[in-house]
Amino acid sequence: MIRRRALGLTVLLAALAACGQSENARPGPNTLFIGLDVSGSFRDARLYDDAVDFAAVYLYSHLNGLDGLRVPTAVFVSSVGGARAGEAKSFHPINDFQGRTVEQIAQDLRTWFPQTDPYTDFNAFFERVAGLVKERGLILAPLNIVVLSDGVPDVPPGTRLQANVDPYARIDLSPLEFLTRSVTVRVLYASPTVGEDWKRRVRHRRVRLWTQEAQVMAGWHTQFRPDLPLAQQHDLWKWMKDNADFRVRATSLF
Repeated sequence: MIRRRALGLTVLLAALAACGQSENARPGPNTLFIGLDVSGSFRDARLYDDAVDFAAVYLYSHLNGLDGLRVPTAVFVSSVGGARAGEAKSFHPINDFQGRTVEQIAQDLRTWFPQTDPYTDFNAFFERVAGLVKERGLILAPLNIVVLSDGVPDVPPGTRLQANVDPYARIDLSPLEFLTRSVTVRVLYASPTVGEDWKRRVRHRRVRLWTQEAQVMAGWHTQFRPDLPLAQQHDLWKWMKDNADFRVRATSLF
């Protein structure tokens, strides 16, 4: 009888340990926001089409967890632009991208976010992100914000800045500060100069800030093998981890 009880206790403990390992292995919640620049400067730089194609690949690969890419539990995609200051934009949720192919996602992005806005409104985008995070109760999940833009700060039409006003200082990340335990903003397709200006001149405290040059972003095409299915594009997914999803250290700029 004692042996049977001991054996039963051993089996129970092993089952509990297995359950605990299974729960620990399950990825925690994390939220992904993507903003696509639809302003004139991004269009004139001829970066919009490549950014749309990359966004489609980025969304597909993460939603399907290819090669260990982190699968987001919530996704919101919108444009970063405006015809007037503070113009509200629609955000498409994760449901609009699940089960879609890369080609279908790219086509949807071009339909939803045409290049019609005259200027880039980063502040309206970041404010809307903060609002959605609070409304949806996502404040406990790490937040990854990917902005596909040349990063050049515009001002609303008709606005005149004084000679001593730094346009980068007008970019306001404060709505994102302390929003969740981990907030990362990635500005992809910036020039080297603009990327450095974001890092040095845009005020941020807890927000992790990462920029990547447009010339580097163009490299994702060279990693793609047309003869291989997406699940086997190991070079491309490694490139994405190293260049777009680079893990950023926390720095402060007051």
